[in-house]
Amino acid sequence: MTPLQLTYLAAGQKSAEVTDWAARIGWVIGILLFVALVYWLMREGWKWRGTLQSDLPELPTAPESPGAARLTMSGRYHGSTTAGQWLDRIVAHGLGTRSRAELTLTDAGLDVVRPGATDFFVPADALRGARLDKGIAGKVLTEGGLLVVTWAHGDRLIDSGFRSDHAAEHTEWVDTLNEMINKTEGAR
Repeated sequence: MTPLQLTYLAAGQKSAEVTDWAARIGWVIGILLFVALVYWLMREGWKWRGTLQSDLPELPTAPESPGAARLTMSGRYHGSTTAGQWLDRIVAHGLGTRSRAELTLTDAGLDVVRPGATDFFVPADALRGARLDKGIAGKVLTEGGLLVVTWAHGDRLIDSGFRSDHAAEHTEWVDTLNEMINKTEGAR
């Protein structure tokens, strides 16, 4: 055999590197603990935000006979924020929980039914405005992709964001809500 062949043969007989399983397992456990810590801190922050907003009164419930439905919509509830501050999420009383939603607008107000979350009712005299927007805390859509309803609760103005299953309905909701609000303000 030539020296080149011997060198090649000797290089081929080298053993594979041994995996250090203790180090790998240690890294995996460390990463899992770090992820668990981050989630725990996020949960504690959410609870702390709820504590800071504990002065918010209980949410109103729908009256026994709210009247005939002017509009109905099914879609998603994306959350509520302090009016005009689209990143200041309100989490008290379940307002921070995203969910499916069934909206019904009557002369008495806006009824929001949320399966798996707290339902709430916005009386007609508490409605302050409606507009199309592109975002609310934690959700950003295309321009005009979100129906935002502004309403008064206690001493706060709140923006609640909804997205219909049929986005073409949003304009009708904005027009009807603002017309209803203007009539209510004119009657005061």
